[in-house]
Amino acid sequence: MSELELQQLALDFGQQGYRGKQLHHLIYKRKIKEIDEFVQLPQALRNELQEAGWKVGRLPVHHMVTSTDGTIKLLLKLVDDRLVETVGIPVTDENGSVRLTACVSSQVGCPLRCSFCATGKGGFSRNLQRHEIVEQVLAIEDIFKHRVTNVVFMGMGEPMMNLKSVVEAHRCLNKDIQIGQRMITISTVGVPNTMKRLATYKLQSTLAVSLHAPNQKLRETIVPSAKAYPLEALMQDCRDYFLETNRRVSFEYTLLAGVNDSVEHAKELAELLHQWGRGHHVNLIPFNPIEGSEYKRPYRKAVIAFSAALESRKITTSVRQTRGLDASAACGQLRNEFQKTPLVKDADAAGAEMQQSQEVALAS
Repeated sequence: MSELELQQLALDFGQQGYRGKQLHHLIYKRKIKEIDEFVQLPQALRNELQEAGWKVGRLPVHHMVTSTDGTIKLLLKLVDDRLVETVGIPVTDENGSVRLTACVSSQVGCPLRCSFCATGKGGFSRNLQRHEIVEQVLAIEDIFKHRVTNVVFMGMGEPMMNLKSVVEAHRCLNKDIQIGQRMITISTVGVPNTMKRLATYKLQSTLAVSLHAPNQKLRETIVPSAKAYPLEALMQDCRDYFLETNRRVSFEYTLLAGVNDSVEHAKELAELLHQWGRGHHVNLIPFNPIEGSEYKRPYRKAVIAFSAALESRKITTSVRQTRGLDASAACGQLRNEFQKTPLVKDADAAGAEMQQSQEVALAS
């Protein structure tokens, strides 16, 4: 809850508004997890809050895996016994200071079922509520005993299909937990009409669009939802987003050996991006192998050649360092080990939800 919401809560309990400010300080600055420990508040108020069912949210850790590179993946248990993943990625710079990135999930599973993604193989259940997103960041801070400096919405799920909760969580992460907007990235594989909605919030955060292919035919084989959202329409929406927000879109591209990682693919990608604007950035992601996938991780030589082909065509490029290879760090991989039965909501229901998302976007 925001400071204003907490102030209103205090008023609802017959207290003065400053008690809400105290609550905000205790929750977000002191990071106290139990109402019983709010000793600055009157005992009577603490009792009333607890009797009314209020609590300080913390999802219990169901399982934790630590990689040799310091990456930690948490499997968090929700109130309905579903499991959701979040990952903490620490990086120490040359000066010795630590940047801690939390990779958070926005849905339980994912309805879009990209062919290379472990999350989609586990099915889809529901959207996460805003507190269930924020609590992932707090869980990472608890484990690392260090404040999270960066947040990427690149975990389980499609953030644009849960945009209301994602934007609410973004506000909390920025205003209450004090993570800079420019330190937050929202990723999407593309959902029709949602970029226009996101643009209205005028966020200073990065929008990262997952392309994974330089043409429509290949993209449909990798990203099934591309059939309903053609590449040309996606790129038009990216350009409109830039014109509306003055924030350039970043592009994610997962390299799959022998599928989309040739120099010819890189040339085609550069041509596509130049067609729709200038100054684009592409983040190349060598595929993180998952059990049962037909895809393979590309050789380092192929990654270097792909990157060089883009750079030579004036497309700025970075190659994401793969973290947590020994910790089931591919999105959805660990969850699937513990929740082996695919989640119950079927593809038809997911399709209906995507259609409903489009209708809401059009109505707004």
